[in-house]
Amino acid sequence: MELLRRNRILRASPAIRSLVAETILTPADFIAPLFIDEGENIAFEIPSMPGYYRRSIDGTIKEVKELWSMGIKSILLFVKAADDTKDNTGKESWNPDGLMQRSIKAIKDAVPGMIIMTDVALDPYSSYGHDGIVEDGEIVNDRTVEALVKMSLSHAVAGADIIAPSDMMDGRIGAIRQALEQNNFTKTGIMAYSAKYASCFYGPFRDALDSAPGFGDKKTYQMDYANRIEAIKETLMDIEEGADIVMVKPAMAYLDIIREVKNAVDVPVSAYHVSGEYAMIKAAAKMGWLNEEKAILESLTAIKRAGADLIATYFAKDAVRLLL
Repeated sequence: MELLRRNRILRASPAIRSLVAETILTPADFIAPLFIDEGENIAFEIPSMPGYYRRSIDGTIKEVKELWSMGIKSILLFVKAADDTKDNTGKESWNPDGLMQRSIKAIKDAVPGMIIMTDVALDPYSSYGHDGIVEDGEIVNDRTVEALVKMSLSHAVAGADIIAPSDMMDGRIGAIRQALEQNNFTKTGIMAYSAKYASCFYGPFRDALDSAPGFGDKKTYQMDYANRIEAIKETLMDIEEGADIVMVKPAMAYLDIIREVKNAVDVPVSAYHVSGEYAMIKAAAKMGWLNEEKAILESLTAIKRAGADLIATYFAKDAVRLLL
């Protein structure tokens, strides 16, 4: 059999496969999400996210130093608000002495070079567990945006490098950008959760922060997973309003959306490899149904191959160790 081209030549050994690989993962690709709690010397393992912890500020600083030493240059902060600080206004979210604000300052003092991204949404602070202010059973948009602007400014004052609004309210990117400009925070970036879908894959995250909605669901503001064109529309609007980075969330079940967004925009695209996706791999590996290490690298490579420039993932540390 004589062939002019034998494609298997370029698959013949690990060395040649590496030489011609189209998609390369590096530690700089990863954003490490971190959960923070009040107190000292606290490290609470999240039952639905085995191997992942909610830590107090002191433990979080140790974790950030380790991440930095591994080559991971960005983190995304989430805090667990105390129950007695939750209400329907979200005012604790812009408390200058709040847990998020203290965490930002402490991390920036300890590891000045680390890029600190901060979650901007009201659900951790809401007595209803929703991303917005509730009036007569409805999550209202404009009052919520006003609260998100206050929250964002407080993060910028504390030293956040990039604000990450995850709420999916209309017009919030433009309002936040305008407020940052007016208050001379011209170096503070915005990573917009532009195509955030109403997904069942967020369950373990809500366990981690006790932020599940107290009634109904989030489908009036998060996107319908049946829709694709809507994701492009939302993303382009966020860019017009001043987003520096756009995000698709979740990642694994939305690789087509990541690619569509990447093809449509000229800003960096991030994807969030969410808690449910993490938990599925962990659970299957525990049962012996798949190889965890191989599943981690294959999943993250697929997300990057789809078009993600940045990947927020709970496997960030594991992936770096596997890549070394």
